[in-house]
Amino acid sequence: MSKVVVIGATGHIGTYLIPRLVMAGHDVTAISRGVAKPYQQSPVWRHVTTVVLDREAEEARGQFGSAIAALEADVVIDLICFTQSSNSQLVDALQGRVSQFIHIGTIWTHGTSAIVPTLESAAKYPFGDYGVQKAAIETDLLTRARRQNFPVTILHPGHIVGPGWAPLNPAGHFNPAVFSAIARNETLSLPNFGMETVHHVHADDIAQLVIRAIDNRHAALGEAFHAVSDAALTLRGYAEAMYRWFGHQPNLAFAAYAEWAKGQDPEEAKATWEHVARSPNCSIDKARRLLGYAPRYTSLEAVQEAVTWLIGDGQVESPA
Repeated sequence: MSKVVVIGATGHIGTYLIPRLVMAGHDVTAISRGVAKPYQQSPVWRHVTTVVLDREAEEARGQFGSAIAALEADVVIDLICFTQSSNSQLVDALQGRVSQFIHIGTIWTHGTSAIVPTLESAAKYPFGDYGVQKAAIETDLLTRARRQNFPVTILHPGHIVGPGWAPLNPAGHFNPAVFSAIARNETLSLPNFGMETVHHVHADDIAQLVIRAIDNRHAALGEAFHAVSDAALTLRGYAEAMYRWFGHQPNLAFAAYAEWAKGQDPEEAKATWEHVARSPNCSIDKARRLLGYAPRYTSLEAVQEAVTWLIGDGQVESPA
Protein backbone atom coordinates (compact mmCIF):
# COMPACT_ATOMS: atom_id res chain seq x y z
CA MET A 1 0.00 0.00 0.00
CA SER A 2 1.56 3.31 1.12
CA LYS A 3 4.53 4.33 3.21
CA VAL A 4 2.98 6.23 6.12
CA VAL A 5 4.78 8.36 8.70
CA VAL A 6 2.89 9.16 11.92
CA ILE A 7 4.14 12.02 14.09
CA GLY A 8 3.22 11.65 17.76
CA ALA A 9 2.56 7.97 17.29
CA THR A 10 2.30 6.71 20.87
CA GLY A 11 -0.43 9.01 22.23
CA HIS A 12 -4.22 8.84 22.40
CA ILE A 13 -4.87 8.56 18.67
CA GLY A 14 -1.67 6.74 17.73
CA THR A 15 -2.45 3.91 20.12
CA TYR A 16 -5.33 2.94 17.83
CA LEU A 17 -4.14 4.37 14.52
CA ILE A 18 -0.83 2.52 14.23
CA PRO A 19 -2.40 -0.96 14.50
CA ARG A 20 -5.12 0.02 12.01
CA LEU A 21 -2.53 1.23 9.51
CA VAL A 22 -0.46 -1.93 9.83
CA MET A 23 -3.50 -4.19 9.52
CA ALA A 24 -4.48 -2.25 6.38
CA GLY A 25 -1.14 -3.24 4.85
CA HIS A 26 0.71 0.07 5.07
CA ASP A 27 4.44 0.41 5.70
CA VAL A 28 4.37 2.44 8.92
CA THR A 29 7.03 4.60 10.54
CA ALA A 30 6.20 5.89 14.04
CA ILE A 31 7.78 9.16 15.16
CA SER A 32 7.96 9.93 18.88
CA ARG A 33 10.33 11.17 21.55
CA GLY A 34 10.75 7.58 22.73
CA VAL A 35 9.33 8.40 26.17
CA ALA A 36 5.69 7.27 26.12
CA LYS A 37 4.33 3.85 25.26
CA PRO A 38 0.96 3.15 23.61
CA TYR A 39 -1.94 2.92 26.03
CA GLN A 40 -2.70 -0.56 24.75
CA GLN A 41 -0.17 -3.09 23.57
CA SER A 42 -0.58 -4.80 20.21
CA PRO A 43 1.67 -7.37 18.51
CA VAL A 44 1.45 -5.40 15.27
CA TRP A 45 3.84 -2.80 16.71
CA ARG A 46 6.59 -5.33 15.91
CA HIS A 47 6.00 -4.49 12.25
CA VAL A 48 6.43 -0.73 12.76
CA THR A 49 9.63 1.21 12.15
CA THR A 50 10.26 3.49 15.12
CA VAL A 51 12.17 6.74 14.77
CA VAL A 52 13.00 8.76 17.88
CA LEU A 53 12.83 12.51 17.26
CA ASP A 54 12.38 15.34 19.72
CA ARG A 55 10.18 17.66 17.69
CA GLU A 56 10.74 20.74 19.81
CA ALA A 57 14.52 20.36 19.75
CA GLU A 58 14.64 19.60 16.03
CA GLU A 59 12.37 22.54 15.23
CA ALA A 60 14.63 24.85 17.23
CA ARG A 61 17.46 23.76 14.94
CA GLY A 62 15.25 24.21 11.89
CA GLN A 63 15.63 20.52 11.03
CA PHE A 64 12.36 18.81 11.91
CA GLY A 65 10.66 19.32 8.56
CA SER A 66 13.66 18.12 6.60
CA ALA A 67 14.03 15.09 8.87
CA ILE A 68 10.44 14.03 8.14
CA ALA A 69 10.79 14.77 4.43
CA ALA A 70 13.92 12.60 4.30
CA LEU A 71 11.82 9.57 5.25
CA GLU A 72 10.21 9.80 1.78
CA ALA A 73 6.71 8.89 2.89
CA ASP A 74 3.64 8.81 0.67
CA VAL A 75 1.44 9.93 3.57
CA VAL A 76 2.45 11.99 6.61
CA ILE A 77 0.03 12.20 9.56
CA ASP A 78 0.71 14.93 12.12
CA LEU A 79 -1.07 14.24 15.40
CA ILE A 80 0.73 16.82 17.54
CA CYS A 81 1.10 20.18 15.81
CA PHE A 82 -0.08 23.16 17.85
CA THR A 83 1.44 26.33 16.35
CA GLN A 84 1.57 27.93 12.94
CA SER A 85 5.38 28.11 12.97
CA SER A 86 5.62 24.39 13.74
CA ASN A 87 3.20 23.56 10.96
CA SER A 88 4.96 25.80 8.43
CA GLN A 89 8.36 24.24 9.00
CA LEU A 90 6.93 20.81 8.33
CA VAL A 91 4.73 21.48 5.33
CA ASP A 92 7.31 23.71 3.63
CA ALA A 93 9.62 20.69 3.65
CA LEU A 94 6.87 18.33 2.43
CA GLN A 95 5.61 20.46 -0.48
CA GLY A 96 5.76 18.34 -3.63
CA ARG A 97 7.06 15.31 -1.73
CA VAL A 98 3.92 13.60 -0.35
CA SER A 99 0.64 12.40 -1.85
CA GLN A 100 -1.32 13.23 1.31
CA PHE A 101 -0.74 15.17 4.51
CA ILE A 102 -3.23 14.65 7.34
CA HIS A 103 -3.35 17.24 10.10
CA ILE A 104 -5.21 16.62 13.34
CA GLY A 105 -6.95 19.84 14.33
CA THR A 106 -9.71 20.45 16.89
CA ILE A 107 -13.37 21.42 17.01
CA TRP A 108 -12.21 24.36 19.14
CA THR A 109 -11.36 26.15 15.89
CA HIS A 110 -15.05 27.09 15.82
CA GLY A 111 -15.08 29.04 19.06
CA THR A 112 -18.62 29.20 20.43
CA SER A 113 -21.45 27.23 18.90
CA ALA A 114 -24.07 29.21 17.00
CA ILE A 115 -26.20 27.07 14.68
CA VAL A 116 -26.05 23.44 15.79
CA PRO A 117 -25.02 20.90 14.86
CA THR A 118 -22.14 23.01 13.54
CA LEU A 119 -20.96 22.38 10.00
CA GLU A 120 -17.31 22.52 8.93
CA SER A 121 -18.22 25.43 6.67
CA ALA A 122 -19.54 27.60 9.53
CA ALA A 123 -17.82 30.95 10.13
CA LYS A 124 -15.14 30.51 12.76
CA TYR A 125 -14.44 32.84 15.67
CA PRO A 126 -11.95 30.94 17.84
CA PHE A 127 -10.71 32.22 21.16
CA GLY A 128 -7.96 31.09 23.50
CA ASP A 129 -4.44 30.36 22.31
CA TYR A 130 -5.08 26.70 21.46
CA GLY A 131 -8.14 27.33 19.30
CA VAL A 132 -6.65 30.41 17.66
CA GLN A 133 -3.40 28.66 16.75
CA LYS A 134 -5.22 25.61 15.41
CA ALA A 135 -7.52 27.81 13.33
CA ALA A 136 -4.48 29.61 11.88
CA ILE A 137 -2.96 26.27 10.95
CA GLU A 138 -6.18 25.21 9.24
CA THR A 139 -6.39 28.47 7.29
CA ASP A 140 -2.80 28.13 6.12
CA LEU A 141 -3.18 24.50 5.09
CA LEU A 142 -6.40 25.06 3.14
CA THR A 143 -4.84 28.11 1.46
CA ARG A 144 -1.88 25.97 0.42
CA ALA A 145 -4.32 23.38 -0.94
CA ARG A 146 -6.04 25.98 -3.12
CA ARG A 147 -2.98 27.91 -4.27
CA GLN A 148 -0.24 25.29 -4.34
CA ASN A 149 -2.23 22.06 -4.65
CA PHE A 150 -0.84 20.91 -1.32
CA PRO A 151 -2.51 17.54 -0.62
CA VAL A 152 -3.91 18.21 2.84
CA THR A 153 -6.77 16.65 4.78
CA ILE A 154 -7.73 18.10 8.17
CA LEU A 155 -9.58 16.16 10.86
CA HIS A 156 -11.07 18.02 13.83
CA PRO A 157 -11.57 15.77 16.89
CA GLY A 158 -13.78 16.52 19.84
CA HIS A 159 -12.91 15.53 23.41
CA ILE A 160 -10.79 12.41 22.89
CA VAL A 161 -11.77 9.40 25.02
CA GLY A 162 -10.35 5.92 25.53
CA PRO A 163 -9.04 3.48 28.12
CA GLY A 164 -5.84 4.70 29.72
CA TRP A 165 -6.69 8.31 30.58
CA ALA A 166 -9.45 10.28 32.29
CA PRO A 167 -12.26 11.50 30.03
CA LEU A 168 -13.90 14.90 30.16
CA ASN A 169 -16.44 14.40 32.95
CA PRO A 170 -20.03 15.66 33.44
CA ALA A 171 -18.75 18.68 35.40
CA GLY A 172 -16.72 19.79 32.37
CA HIS A 173 -13.22 19.01 33.63
CA PHE A 174 -10.94 15.97 33.94
CA ASN A 175 -10.84 15.01 37.62
CA PRO A 176 -11.96 11.35 37.80
CA ALA A 177 -13.17 11.97 41.37
CA VAL A 178 -16.41 13.20 39.78
CA PHE A 179 -17.15 9.65 38.67
CA SER A 180 -16.39 8.33 42.17
CA ALA A 181 -18.85 10.85 43.61
CA ILE A 182 -21.50 9.60 41.19
CA ALA A 183 -20.67 6.00 42.11
CA ARG A 184 -21.26 6.86 45.79
CA ASN A 185 -24.56 8.53 44.82
CA GLU A 186 -23.38 11.88 46.18
CA THR A 187 -24.94 15.08 44.90
CA LEU A 188 -23.10 16.47 41.90
CA SER A 189 -23.31 20.22 41.37
CA LEU A 190 -23.32 21.48 37.79
CA PRO A 191 -22.95 25.02 36.44
CA ASN A 192 -26.06 26.89 35.30
CA PHE A 193 -28.79 24.42 34.29
CA GLY A 194 -26.37 21.83 32.91
CA MET A 195 -27.55 22.46 29.37
CA GLU A 196 -24.15 23.35 27.89
CA THR A 197 -22.76 20.66 25.61
CA VAL A 198 -19.63 18.56 25.24
CA HIS A 199 -18.79 16.38 22.25
CA HIS A 200 -16.64 13.32 22.83
CA VAL A 201 -15.03 10.93 20.38
CA HIS A 202 -13.34 7.60 20.98
CA ALA A 203 -9.71 7.63 19.85
CA ASP A 204 -10.37 4.57 17.72
CA ASP A 205 -13.06 6.43 15.78
CA ILE A 206 -10.54 9.15 14.95
CA ALA A 207 -8.19 6.39 13.78
CA GLN A 208 -11.03 4.98 11.69
CA LEU A 209 -11.57 8.36 10.04
CA VAL A 210 -7.86 8.70 9.25
CA ILE A 211 -7.97 5.35 7.45
CA ARG A 212 -11.07 6.40 5.55
CA ALA A 213 -9.37 9.65 4.53
CA ILE A 214 -6.44 7.67 3.13
CA ASP A 215 -8.70 5.15 1.38
CA ASN A 216 -10.82 7.97 -0.10
CA ARG A 217 -7.93 10.32 -0.82
CA HIS A 218 -9.46 12.21 -3.73
CA ALA A 219 -12.60 13.01 -1.75
CA ALA A 220 -10.53 14.00 1.28
CA LEU A 221 -7.92 16.28 -0.30
CA GLY A 222 -8.36 19.98 0.42
CA GLU A 223 -11.11 19.26 2.94
CA ALA A 224 -11.68 19.49 6.69
CA PHE A 225 -13.87 17.04 8.59
CA HIS A 226 -15.22 16.83 12.12
CA ALA A 227 -14.09 13.72 13.99
CA VAL A 228 -16.66 13.31 16.75
CA SER A 229 -19.33 10.88 17.91
CA ASP A 230 -22.76 10.99 16.30
CA ALA A 231 -24.18 13.39 18.92
CA ALA A 232 -23.07 15.81 21.61
CA LEU A 233 -24.18 15.54 25.25
CA THR A 234 -25.52 18.17 27.60
CA LEU A 235 -23.73 18.17 30.94
CA ARG A 236 -27.02 17.33 32.61
CA GLY A 237 -27.85 14.47 30.25
CA TYR A 238 -24.31 13.14 30.60
CA ALA A 239 -24.46 13.25 34.40
CA GLU A 240 -27.90 11.63 34.58
CA ALA A 241 -26.77 8.81 32.29
CA MET A 242 -23.70 8.15 34.44
CA TYR A 243 -25.79 8.00 37.65
CA ARG A 244 -28.02 5.41 36.01
CA TRP A 245 -24.98 3.51 34.70
CA PHE A 246 -23.75 3.24 38.30
CA GLY A 247 -27.22 2.04 39.39
CA HIS A 248 -28.56 5.27 40.93
CA GLN A 249 -31.20 7.85 40.17
CA PRO A 250 -29.72 11.22 39.19
CA ASN A 251 -28.73 13.35 42.17
CA LEU A 252 -27.92 16.81 40.82
CA ALA A 253 -27.78 20.39 42.01
CA PHE A 254 -27.32 23.55 39.94
CA ALA A 255 -25.89 27.01 40.43
CA ALA A 256 -25.00 29.93 38.21
CA TYR A 257 -21.46 29.48 36.96
CA ALA A 258 -19.89 32.25 39.09
CA GLU A 259 -21.48 30.85 42.25
CA TRP A 260 -20.75 27.26 41.27
CA ALA A 261 -17.07 28.04 40.64
CA LYS A 262 -16.58 29.29 44.20
CA GLY A 263 -16.97 25.74 45.48
CA GLN A 264 -14.59 24.18 42.94
CA ASP A 265 -10.85 23.81 42.57
CA PRO A 266 -9.84 26.95 40.61
CA GLU A 267 -8.05 25.02 37.86
CA GLU A 268 -10.98 22.64 37.45
CA ALA A 269 -13.43 25.55 37.35
CA LYS A 270 -11.29 27.18 34.67
CA ALA A 271 -11.29 23.96 32.62
CA THR A 272 -15.07 23.78 32.93
CA TRP A 273 -15.40 27.36 31.70
CA GLU A 274 -13.20 26.56 28.69
CA HIS A 275 -15.58 23.77 27.73
CA VAL A 276 -18.98 25.28 28.54
CA ALA A 277 -18.07 28.61 26.94
CA ARG A 278 -17.66 26.78 23.63
CA SER A 279 -20.38 24.13 24.08
CA PRO A 280 -19.43 22.25 20.91
CA ASN A 281 -22.05 20.32 18.98
CA CYS A 282 -20.62 19.32 15.61
CA SER A 283 -22.07 17.62 12.54
CA ILE A 284 -20.47 14.53 11.01
CA ASP A 285 -22.67 14.58 7.91
CA LYS A 286 -19.78 15.64 5.66
CA ALA A 287 -17.46 12.89 6.91
CA ARG A 288 -20.26 10.36 6.61
CA ARG A 289 -21.19 11.45 3.09
CA LEU A 290 -17.71 11.84 1.56
CA LEU A 291 -15.69 9.28 3.52
CA GLY A 292 -18.23 6.79 4.82
CA TYR A 293 -17.43 7.65 8.44
CA ALA A 294 -19.54 5.67 10.92
CA PRO A 295 -18.47 6.04 14.57
CA ARG A 296 -18.43 2.77 16.48
CA TYR A 297 -18.98 4.54 19.79
CA THR A 298 -21.55 7.01 21.01
CA SER A 299 -20.21 9.63 23.42
CA LEU A 300 -21.60 7.69 26.38
CA GLU A 301 -20.25 4.35 25.19
CA ALA A 302 -16.78 5.86 24.78
CA VAL A 303 -16.87 7.44 28.23
CA GLN A 304 -18.20 4.31 29.91
CA GLU A 305 -15.40 2.21 28.41
CA ALA A 306 -12.87 4.71 29.75
CA VAL A 307 -14.49 4.81 33.19
CA THR A 308 -14.51 1.00 33.31
CA TRP A 309 -10.76 1.17 32.80
CA LEU A 310 -10.44 3.83 35.53
CA ILE A 311 -12.33 1.57 37.95
CA GLY A 312 -10.02 -1.33 37.15
CA ASP A 313 -7.02 0.94 37.63
CA GLY A 314 -8.24 2.08 41.04
CA GLN A 315 -8.77 5.70 39.99
CA VAL A 316 -12.57 5.55 40.28
CA GLU A 317 -14.53 3.79 43.01
CA SER A 318 -16.74 0.84 42.20
CA PRO A 319 -20.42 1.40 42.96
CA ALA A 320 -21.53 0.14 46.38
